[in-house]
Amino acid sequence: AIAAPETFDLLAAFPGLNDSKRLPEKKREELFSILCDFEKQGIVRYSVSFSGHTAIDERGITYAVKSAAEAGIRSLLPDPGEGKIFLDGLLHAPPEYEQETVVHGDALIPAIMLASVAAKVTRDRLMVQIANEYPRYGFERHKGYGTAFHINAIKEHGPSPIHRLTFLSHIMDVSIPA
Repeated sequence: AIAAPETFDLLAAFPGLNDSKRLPEKKREELFSILCDFEKQGIVRYSVSFSGHTAIDERGITYAVKSAAEAGIRSLLPDPGEGKIFLDGLLHAPPEYEQETVVHGDALIPAIMLASVAAKVTRDRLMVQIANEYPRYGFERHKGYGTAFHINAIKEHGPSPIHRLTFLSHIMDVSIPA
């Protein structure tokens, strides 16, 4: 989630800003660095929230995404009257917030673009930390996506304690021990 004054021109402040999926890692890191500088100056605020593998397995991906989005919004804007929230896809803020949902907003709305960059950089950095804890799985390489390398590492070493059961059963067609 990103909070910035309405008069603040995000596209001018973040040169090359685009949907995080369309940016190389180096550019995402550069934009994130600018975001951190603006946050230190008190101009822009951001919040990134994630749900863990247990929440996804126990409650489902929809619940996990919704609860992470709500946590990020409440952390960033504890006062629902502070401003309008723009959300990507089919996400919804808690009902007390003024909001607009924009399908493909991460390619259309600068605040959503920047939020997607912040989320992707934060997630990629988290994957590097996880790689240090579980080095056999190469999380720093595949960033948690179901690449051939990732799937082969799981087949070779078995699942790590943080692998989602839903990933293992749906993506890999691996039977899960009871």
